[in-house]
Amino acid sequence: MNEKPQNAKRLSAPVLPALALTVALCGTACAQEAPQMNLGRTQLTAGMHLIDAQVAQTAQQRQIGLMHRREMPQHEGMLFIFEQPATQCFWMKNTLLPLTAAFVADDGTIVNLVDMKPQTEDSHCSTKPVRYVLEMNQGWFARKNLKAGTKLGGAPFGTR
Repeated sequence: MNEKPQNAKRLSAPVLPALALTVALCGTACAQEAPQMNLGRTQLTAGMHLIDAQVAQTAQQRQIGLMHRREMPQHEGMLFIFEQPATQCFWMKNTLLPLTAAFVADDGTIVNLVDMKPQTEDSHCSTKPVRYVLEMNQGWFARKNLKAGTKLGGAPFGTR
């Protein structure tokens, strides 16, 4: 999944021409782009469950997200980190896996969970301003009985 372009309005004016040029030059080749697999990782906890999360923290990493992935192990996910809390909205363009997004507060508390269908452009947003979004395979949170209000642990949230 990727960050919805509506967040592009937060980009500074000099970045936009460079972004447009990149898109123009990229064309069809980028549509066939391989998934990003070499991001840094962090270990998170959800009660007794361990999550091996890739970390997407730059604008480009967040925009690509889990696009083009054909599979992801059940204990893995992607943690999107933003500079400041805001209403975060995501979509599933070019994302092949059904995912659940957990919108997470600074202290690791899940604010809300949203199931997302592959290859759609529907907006899925946090119900409150957050800096973190954790994407997992759809159904993972439900199978572990994790809901809004559950607290995640790990270095990004200042806990072990």
